[in-house]
Amino acid sequence: MTITEFNSLTTDAASRALELCCVSQQWIAGVLEERPFKDLSSLQQAANSVWNTLERDDYLEAFEGHPKIGDVTSLKAKYAGSGNLAAHEQSGVSSASDTVIERLAEGNRQYEKAFGYIFIVCATGKSAEEMCELLEQRLSNDPEKELAVAAEEQRKILQIRLEQWQ
Repeated sequence: MTITEFNSLTTDAASRALELCCVSQQWIAGVLEERPFKDLSSLQQAANSVWNTLERDDYLEAFEGHPKIGDVTSLKAKYAGSGNLAAHEQSGVSSASDTVIERLAEGNRQYEKAFGYIFIVCATGKSAEEMCELLEQRLSNDPEKELAVAAEEQRKILQIRLEQWQ
């Protein structure tokens, strides 16, 4: 999709397009308020600006739009209609050893128990081993710090998805 096409969408259609990047309804509403955009850069700036105004519940809602790291089947199903917006996410997991996949699964269980939401990481360009190491490191964060880290990772993900809009 181009920025011109996005600007010409109805509010409902534009909302659905943004939902492919992030499911936080507050974020979507805030970005829609800024339309029309002159270019991708202005959309990305608005996306960041709105993101930085969100509260804890909005971040948690955004996290709900993600499958668990390592759950590639869920990822494909969740984003089947999104074209290439999420095509390469978690590709580093596809060649991971069973040991690393098991570590990811166990780490995800520990993470959810500790923080109450799934582990969020911008997986683009990372191997499964790297994601596993990040997960294990972040388990020692206090809840407030971890929410900030996860929110920043989510912001990176949504920006990568927006970059697909030329």
